[in-house]
Amino acid sequence: MRKTAGLAAAVAVLGGTAATAHAQSSVTLYGIIDEGINYTSNAHGHGTFQMKSGDTLGSRWGLQGTEDLGGGYHAIFRLESGFDVNSGALKQGGRLFGRQSYVGLQSDRAGTLTFGRQYDPTIDLWSGMTGAGGVSGDIASHPFDNDNADFDFRVNNSVKYTSPTIDGFKAEAMYGFSNDTNFANNRLYSAAVQYRMAGLTAALGYLKANSPGSANGAVSTDAVFTGSSEQNIVAAVAYSFSQTKVGFAFSHVDVYDPIANAYIASTATQPPGGRWQSWKFTNYEVNARYAFTPALWLFGAYTFTDAQLHSTVGTYEPKWHQLSLMLNYDLSRRTAVSLQGVYAHVVSAHTGTAFDFPTTPASAGPSTSENQTVVRLAMIHRF
Repeated sequence: MRKTAGLAAAVAVLGGTAATAHAQSSVTLYGIIDEGINYTSNAHGHGTFQMKSGDTLGSRWGLQGTEDLGGGYHAIFRLESGFDVNSGALKQGGRLFGRQSYVGLQSDRAGTLTFGRQYDPTIDLWSGMTGAGGVSGDIASHPFDNDNADFDFRVNNSVKYTSPTIDGFKAEAMYGFSNDTNFANNRLYSAAVQYRMAGLTAALGYLKANSPGSANGAVSTDAVFTGSSEQNIVAAVAYSFSQTKVGFAFSHVDVYDPIANAYIASTATQPPGGRWQSWKFTNYEVNARYAFTPALWLFGAYTFTDAQLHSTVGTYEPKWHQLSLMLNYDLSRRTAVSLQGVYAHVVSAHTGTAFDFPTTPASAGPSTSENQTVVRLAMIHRF
């Protein structure tokens, strides 16, 4: 009897321990399914209808986990995969966990240190204050997503530190390793700071990448630009009051010795009779969101982009005007429907390249005129 009682007590203790360990650890499955129908007014000279997934919020599924290590420390991880609803294909170049894949340590007092494939600090603290990174996605993306506000690339081989929020301030810093014997070849470093107090939010950030776009390294085949180096300077401010939120976002991007852009065919990139020396884009965006009810809201953004394209045969200065709108209705806490639209106009610099015509990540292709309109009717479900 005593042996039986002792065994029962041991089982009870072990069961209690297992329950406690389980209570201190968690793994969450989550995801977003974004599906819609797009109409592009001019794509390669024709009006075109498409069924497209992920233009508003990238369709994804993921696993997020945490383990309580005691003393205010936690082990954390995230594995997130992007996919196309219409074909079932993997996004982000066919990567299984192409959106995010990292592991790290989190301290309640000291902040978080993570390792893997991650968003850089400008994405985390600035992009959400733009139309593309906030609510509208591809529809509100700046020309060619030149500042990566629309999450085109992530950073491989990266170490990121995220501070705790202190008196409204939060900061991040990142270094992405090249993993090359040439230490500087395709590396990245970035830092950003954000301040929140009452209805005010402000952000400032910086990113520098060396030789982005090669197959290996910090910024690989999902790079927006391929060249010898890229530098992004970003800033934004927003204020929320009552049912309204208004904001302003700024970004300046320098790309040196550029040879490719993700949204321009390589055959249409180089200027006739010469080669590019640098591309410089400056984006100014004003945006606003108004909630008619908690479930029904309207968002609008206007972006002016001024570019300087330097080449061996001259300097060109095209300018883009872009107006985007989004009307969203939440059917439930998890499901929403939306109607979006964008009108883009380029003041052509007559470069003889695809820079003379507007295109957005949401369109079916570049326009053959100086104007392009895209309209999208979409449904989004979160789980």
